[in-house]
Amino acid sequence: MSLTRGGGPLAPDASTRVNYHIDSPERCLYLHQFPRRVRAEFGGRTVVDSRQGFLLHESNLLPVFYFPWDDIAESLLVATEHTTHCPFKGEASYWTLRVGDAVAHNAVWSYLDPVPAARWLRGLAAMYWSAAHAWYDEEEKVHAHLRDPFHRVDVRQSSDIVRVSLGEEVVAVSSYPKVLSETGLPNRYYLPPEGIHSDLLVPSRTRTRCPYKGEASYWNVRVGERELADAAWSYNHPLKDAHDVREYVCFNHDELTIAREEQP
Repeated sequence: MSLTRGGGPLAPDASTRVNYHIDSPERCLYLHQFPRRVRAEFGGRTVVDSRQGFLLHESNLLPVFYFPWDDIAESLLVATEHTTHCPFKGEASYWTLRVGDAVAHNAVWSYLDPVPAARWLRGLAAMYWSAAHAWYDEEEKVHAHLRDPFHRVDVRQSSDIVRVSLGEEVVAVSSYPKVLSETGLPNRYYLPPEGIHSDLLVPSRTRTRCPYKGEASYWNVRVGERELADAAWSYNHPLKDAHDVREYVCFNHDELTIAREEQP
């Protein structure tokens, strides 16, 4: 499980069914060494290249990659007057990243004088993930964010019957679905293509990227004059964690009824 999200041991909604007590502040921080080389490219240049980086886990937030100042091309940074304050980390100073005509304003930040409880942030900097043009974990290009080593995705064959309906219209039904369990998220049922009324699906232009599952393609669900935007998705070329649901379709929308029952 993730440490600081989804019911993890350092999350605000951590389980009380434990034999220990954690005396922690309102927001928990946990910094640990990231085990691989991480690089960031911007404007055609490598601007971050770190083998000594860290992941900072913070309550209810995605982990953030921090790296020593020696691992960033400081000659490409311009200090700004922008600052932000965090009661748990201190005051952050910011730098704009400039490579030729490419500029990312306030892209890099650092806690030059962190609060005592987070003193280990001194000497480290971070960069907004969206500011870079590309990120690499070793030689693999990374989308969305670095993979959290405490995050899991598991896929299992299910024997349940899953039926998806919009009003009285059955959109999909399968007695051979797969259930995908992902840290901090509810179980999702993925249905094989042969169980889906494809004439009720309208391709959407929406695409999302997950560092664990890959890029998802979406469909709208249309029944008569009703159309639900981005109510279904699938991974046609998934990463290995979602390989077992390749080309299966998952449905999720407030107006859909997703019913599950055990087979007799």
